[in-house]
Amino acid sequence: MKPRSKTARAILVRPRVYIGDGIAIGPGKIDLLRQIGQTHSIAAAARTLGVPYKRAWLLIESLNRGFGRPVVETTTGGKGGGGASLTALGQQLIERYDALETSLNASAGHELQALRDLAN
Repeated sequence: MKPRSKTARAILVRPRVYIGDGIAIGPGKIDLLRQIGQTHSIAAAARTLGVPYKRAWLLIESLNRGFGRPVVETTTGGKGGGGASLTALGQQLIERYDALETSLNASAGHELQALRDLAN
C-alpha cells in the first residue's frame, strides 16, 4: 500500500451548486473547463482527467443548455486541426466557483478540523 501524500490527507469542501432545475455545477465540470482552458482541446482535457470524450462533451453541452449560451467555443478540424476555448461565461464560471470554494473552505475551518480529527 502506498503511503498517503500530504495532498491525500488534505480536507477541502468542493461544492456542487444547483441553479434552478437546469444547471448543476460541481468540481468535475469546473475541472473540465479549467483543463479546456489550458489545453485548448476537449479531447486533451478529457484525457488529462481520465474521462471519456463523449462524457466530457455531454458535460459541456449540459452547461450550454442550462445557461442558454456556450461555455466553450469549438473550431472544426482541418489542416491545422480543431480546437476549443472558453467563452467569457466559461471563464467566469471557473472564477466564481473558485471564489465560492475558497470562501467555503475559509469559513468552515473549525468543522473541517473536526472532520480531520475524526480520521486520526
